[in-house]
Amino acid sequence: MKPVEPGTAESGAVEPGTAEPAAAGLSAAEPGAAEASVLGPAGPGSSAPDTPAQDVPLIRNRDFQALWISRFLASVGKESAEVAYPLLMLAITGEAAYAGALGATQLMVTGAVSIAGGTLADRMDRRKLLIACDATRALMLLLFGALVLADRTNVPAVFVLAVVSAVCLGLSEPPALAAIKQVVPASQLTRATAQNQIRPLGATVAGAPIGSSLFGVARALPFVATALTFVCSALTLLFIRRPMQAAPTGNDERRKALDGFRFILGRPVLVIWIVWIMGSNMAFNHTGAFLALIATAKERGASEPEIGMMLSIAGAGGLVGAALATWVLNRLRPATIFLAAAWLGPVAAVLLMTVPGVLPLGVLLACVFLRGPIVNALFFAYVAVLVPDRLQGRVMGAVMFLSYVAQPLGILAVGSIFDLGGAPWVFAFMALVSSLAALPTLTRLIRRLPHPDALASAPS
Repeated sequence: MKPVEPGTAESGAVEPGTAEPAAAGLSAAEPGAAEASVLGPAGPGSSAPDTPAQDVPLIRNRDFQALWISRFLASVGKESAEVAYPLLMLAITGEAAYAGALGATQLMVTGAVSIAGGTLADRMDRRKLLIACDATRALMLLLFGALVLADRTNVPAVFVLAVVSAVCLGLSEPPALAAIKQVVPASQLTRATAQNQIRPLGATVAGAPIGSSLFGVARALPFVATALTFVCSALTLLFIRRPMQAAPTGNDERRKALDGFRFILGRPVLVIWIVWIMGSNMAFNHTGAFLALIATAKERGASEPEIGMMLSIAGAGGLVGAALATWVLNRLRPATIFLAAAWLGPVAAVLLMTVPGVLPLGVLLACVFLRGPIVNALFFAYVAVLVPDRLQGRVMGAVMFLSYVAQPLGILAVGSIFDLGGAPWVFAFMALVSSLAALPTLTRLIRRLPHPDALASAPS
């Protein structure tokens, strides 16, 4: 599950410190009481905007679609550049270690900066923050493209560009996710978060080939083309007519960066989700999982085409999950979805150790990746309902930080275990970590989860 790369109720959101214990945990003694208890009374500081989003079909919601297209273009640009960075690094140095260090640095910087991004998303105009980040990335990429054309690039220059891009990503993702709450009516939150899961996956499919193909034509071309995508992304934001955050109430408290973490800790249901997300990211990050699959396939005498097919099958799982997300969320109970997703990981890890052949390995990992978009959509729908607008940015920043932090830890652990014991022990590590992360989902709290749409539409 990628950094929950890579987003919503209008009234009655739970305020920090106002929810009763049952409300904070999403449980209730009587049927139907959970919805009311979670929402709590609307009042000062609630997230209700003065002009709720018009309840039209999501495909005709101009503001949401403009926001989605803008962030999709930015994601395509990000993926294109992140393919071009290591290719250029290899061309300059001839050493893969530099490319690996670059990727790890980007993950750590993005995770750390996302806390500041969440705070800024609650303090300043989200549209201006997004435009500023896109404009900064466009300018930096154009300048870097000029350096490449002049044949004056070096390792420090590539690192500077990659770090600046990671900073902009960390600053822009929290406001982009938080803004969904303001441009989508409460009845469409789950569908909107489901559509949003297509963005990072579709961008990966489109962006990576674009970056590598353009690099093959001319080294500077992917950076110039990526700069143009960020320009288009910034311009698309101008088509959003609604404010991207609720109007200030006049009595907002001083907005502290750690308030997002405090809010999550005060909501047991969100804590359980975050624990599972971190465990899943540690166990099944793409880098570690693909490494284990490749090594296992080679041990079984697979050819390069077979390995390529295996990885293609595995990677397609996320796209299938994004395509199925809305259908699954409309037909299955949230508890069923979460429990199935949580325990699919340990089962798949055990099967990866025992199933013969090569292509079945890709199918098993595809099943693991398939659950990601569905569970992400459900999780972000709960965040949108439970978190008032004035805290949306900081909570999104905290979620991004925690999910990003888990990935480098998982990659490091997988690499070390692989060196010591080989792929079977990597799969055993995946099974252990994913099992521990899934244990909290067996609680009564998760078994009685109400649907986020029911929470959003419940009377306050």
